[in-house]
Amino acid sequence: MTTFQPAAIPGQPPPPDSVPPRDSTAQAPTSVSRLNDTIRGFIQTWGSVWVEGEITAWNLRGGNVFGRLKDLVTDATISFRIWSSTRERLPRDLKVGDHVVVCVKADFFARTGDFTFAVSAMRHVGLGDQLEKLERLRVQLRAEGLFDAARKRPLPFLPHVIGLITGENSDAEKDVHRNAELRWPQVRFRTKYAAVQGDRCVPETIAALKALDAAPDVDVIIIARGGGDPQTLLGFSDERLLRAVAASSTPVVSAIGHENDHPLLDDVADLRASTPTDAAKRVVPDVAEQRALVAQLRARLTSRLTQRVTHDIAQLEQLRSRPVLRTPESLLTTRAHEVELLAARGRERIDRTLDAHGRRTAELRATLRALSPASTLARGYAIAQLTDGAIVRDAAQAPASTPVVVTVGRGAFAAVSEGPIEDSHPSLLDEPGEGVGGREPAEPDAAEN
Repeated sequence: MTTFQPAAIPGQPPPPDSVPPRDSTAQAPTSVSRLNDTIRGFIQTWGSVWVEGEITAWNLRGGNVFGRLKDLVTDATISFRIWSSTRERLPRDLKVGDHVVVCVKADFFARTGDFTFAVSAMRHVGLGDQLEKLERLRVQLRAEGLFDAARKRPLPFLPHVIGLITGENSDAEKDVHRNAELRWPQVRFRTKYAAVQGDRCVPETIAALKALDAAPDVDVIIIARGGGDPQTLLGFSDERLLRAVAASSTPVVSAIGHENDHPLLDDVADLRASTPTDAAKRVVPDVAEQRALVAQLRARLTSRLTQRVTHDIAQLEQLRSRPVLRTPESLLTTRAHEVELLAARGRERIDRTLDAHGRRTAELRATLRALSPASTLARGYAIAQLTDGAIVRDAAQAPASTPVVVTVGRGAFAAVSEGPIEDSHPSLLDEPGEGVGGREPAEPDAAEN
């Protein structure tokens, strides 16, 4: 097939498409299209090669896979593409971190100038070295308790100052500031810049963490990065950084990458946020939500107080409507009548008791007086006693010239017996009622005694 070549015009440079790349000059440059076609034609002469490496990126778009393969020893990487028709023949469990061997063929897109490798076969060799190291470190840290929920510190409700560790002029910094200030305009930040990938990532992040942890006014620290492939996030799974975060006295929030990125820092930090935007929402409360909550709580409090006061007023009215509270003097009057009645009954009972016992006492007193010797003496009788105190009961006890002591109703006197009296002599024993003759005895007088 013959390609038409335009004729050169004398005195003018030839058209770019007619100049081969090797023959191009400043006056006769070749075109981008011709250069790309030349490169593509050269690359198409390459054959397929088998390459061993570790998958560090695996992005599925429209059934096709676009990824990167990393050298097992150095940091060298290549990009590869797997068409949907080829992907159906590959293992279904291929993922980031897998150690694989790949059959690739170089491919160059002349239109865009992009260079990549088309995959025709891929199979597992074993777990990638880096993934294997991370898994061993994950197991070790979990055994030491660095992943335990019990050791994670709660975040303050409203931090006074937020420490932020991120890349300088990064989108992550802008996202955190913008979303935090939208939620709470008065929030303050203290930002420490550090490399978020590469060899400087770990030492600079540790230094920034220690500086913010030593600041007394920093209440929480956010480590933020705007995502990336797992290879660029390896610094946030470094054991030195993880132990520094675990030893920090200030709560640390991990906001590394997107939802599908999961460095070990997410497990050691006190809180994992899927994105820097999510970190700002987790750390700073929404002022509008808090105001709405306060208004809701105030409304609930007002409602509860109103209900309580209304209920207490109703109870008070109910109590006031009771007869005992409406006319409290009626209760006193009723009780006063009962007290008076009981007092009258008590006085009556006491009076009857006193009268009964008074009568009984009088009867006993009368009986006692009737039986008393003093009563007998008061009626005129006397008691004769010898000098030895013996009572004279027989006249023979007092022969003539016997001194006796005679006791009468009022006192006593001494006498001398003249001896027994003849039986014919009148005697009280002969009077009715007392003596044999039946005569009523007369009251003896002093001369008779």
